Amino acid sequence: MAASIATAKSAKQPKNSRLADFKLAFTGLRRGETIAGYLFLLPNFAGFVVFMLFPILFAFYIMLTDWSLAKEPEFIGFKNFETMVKDRLFWKSLVNSFYYTFVAVPTGIFIAFWLALALNRKMRGIIFFRTVYFLPQITLTVAAATIWRWIYQPEIGMINHLLEMIGIDGPKWIHNTQWAMPAVIIMSNWQGIGFAMLILLAGLQGIPEEYYEASAIDGASSWQRMRFVTLPMLSPAIFFVVVTSLIGAFQAFDQFYVLTEGGPAHATTPLTLYIFQNAFRFFKMGYGAALAAVLFVIILIITIAQWHLARRWVYGFEDDG
Repeated sequence: MAASIATAKSAKQPKNSRLADFKLAFTGLRRGETIAGYLFLLPNFAGFVVFMLFPILFAFYIMLTDWSLAKEPEFIGFKNFETMVKDRLFWKSLVNSFYYTFVAVPTGIFIAFWLALALNRKMRGIIFFRTVYFLPQITLTVAAATIWRWIYQPEIGMINHLLEMIGIDGPKWIHNTQWAMPAVIIMSNWQGIGFAMLILLAGLQGIPEEYYEASAIDGASSWQRMRFVTLPMLSPAIFFVVVTSLIGAFQAFDQFYVLTEGGPAHATTPLTLYIFQNAFRFFKMGYGAALAAVLFVIILIITIAQWHLARRWVYGFEDDG
């Protein structure tokens, strides 16, 4: 009897009232989902604040101080930057960073592009060759640099031994100021070329085969198909590889530290290694933070410039002027 009365009352309940109850229940459900979503994001946000945001803000503070870890930071304003302008080793390390970046990155991307073209075909064992070229990428840089340090030894190294077999007197490699940086570039490209090759290979496999068939019907040569089909369609992948490679090259540290330790005569001391030496070897934390700020600004400017160029090169947008 009571159930029938309740059913009758609910039937007589106005439609607007039932709609309001539904909206209230739905709003409560959405509120609960929102709170749950924020709770799931909280650990990641807390990690970002503790391990990234706070160190970045603290670095901007200590770059204006004189701090040797043995005493309290002393605020000195922009004196660290004034010292930097007069620091010969700073300019040397900056030139080394640009030399390494703008030689290693174009060379590596050029080789990776042709490797990707060679491996973008159907043949027996192609998976094996793709794996072989990518394996150095997953090798620890410290381990790879240790092996290459032995390979570059002037007397017992493998490279000079092979050169001697064909009558060539090999250089001293990492012990020579002229050959040390090319030696680091060769080792870095050997290890990192697999990543660029993999990205470009994925881009090549995403190009529709119909484009090549249509261009072949129109009489386009192999070079014309590469210029007018492959390169334009591959431009987003190339742009991604260029941006990530430039940022990674400016931040390169392990191979320099293990392979050459910045020598000989600071010929392979990039800005990253100079930051490490000042902050953790000479305990000039304020000066090291100021050097890191300069590196951050350089990477930021280059990345913004690349995005500006990409508007037209990759996405086809005209400049606003």
